Amino acid sequence: MNKTNRVLFLCTGNYYRSRYAEEIFNHQAVLEGLGWQAFSRGVAEDLLFPENVGPMSPYTVNALQAKGIVPEGAARDPVLCTVHDFAQAALVVALKDAEHRPMIERRFAGVAHRVEYWNVDDIEFLDPPTALSKIDELVGRLIGNLQSRER
Repeated sequence: MNKTNRVLFLCTGNYYRSRYAEEIFNHQAVLEGLGWQAFSRGVAEDLLFPENVGPMSPYTVNALQAKGIVPEGAARDPVLCTVHDFAQAALVVALKDAEHRPMIERRFAGVAHRVEYWNVDDIEFLDPPTALSKIDELVGRLIGNLQSRER
């Protein structure tokens, strides 16, 4: 898949929100026949968070399974974002403006202008069902916008 049809989802640890957005996007894109694919990364300086047990958040896995989606990346450990990841994406979305913009501007000043910001709070500020439902809605809107572009 070339960069022209890839979207990169970013969150702090690439464990919960960005992984959910990636999986939901890829599932919906296939259902809609949209020629786009998502991948996700973490923007923190370091992805070692003691509270993150296993490769993907159980909230993410359980929410996907409840929708009948088998997460393709469930066994993949979180991945730290690099400048190369920006080069591989036509569209870059960070899940929380106030949380991620400072990290992105510090670590990726040269490409920070490319990021579109959503406002989905992390688990300590918003319960997972509400946050993941918000991601469902935003991903649905994004897919609709991409479909409009392709027409």
